[in-house]
Amino acid sequence: MKKKTEILDSAAINRALTRMAHEILEKNKGGEDIVLIGVKTRGVPIANRLHEKIKQIESIEVPVGEIDITLYRDDLEKATVSDDPQLNSTTIEVELTGKKVILIDDVLFTGRTVRAAMDAVMDVGRPSHIQLGVLVDRGHRELPIRADYVGKNIPTSEKEIIVVQLEETDESNSVSIYEK
Repeated sequence: MKKKTEILDSAAINRALTRMAHEILEKNKGGEDIVLIGVKTRGVPIANRLHEKIKQIESIEVPVGEIDITLYRDDLEKATVSDDPQLNSTTIEVELTGKKVILIDDVLFTGRTVRAAMDAVMDVGRPSHIQLGVLVDRGHRELPIRADYVGKNIPTSEKEIIVVQLEETDESNSVSIYEK
């Protein structure tokens, strides 16, 4: 892969997440009954960062969980997906029934990851709402899914790849476009 350009640096990521936190609070009229759930891997640190920003803005603790959607994906080989998928390394320590769940991920592309995450959440509880927050929306949807909160819209071609690096997982913060 050949790096084309860096789209977001650490400061730009921070600004985007601050804006998203404000939008989440505004749309939900505060932080009551909100649960942030990060989609593994990079959605988890983004959810934790949003948690901290909401805490700074409203002085409230919003629960944060993490979900592994590997066994819920529809684009894996049939041999790797069970007929009765079980949650794998999912940590949600709060009851989801009746809550406003906000799924958090790094990049929204085809929508298949989000669909799998919604299935996984529904196996845990019955939220009153499911919303979606992503750091980057790159387009090219295959399913009718859109994000409620977007850090940055980055139109891409099918030949480009968006690479998100976060300090918690990659020891640096950036969003870049690469050529396949």
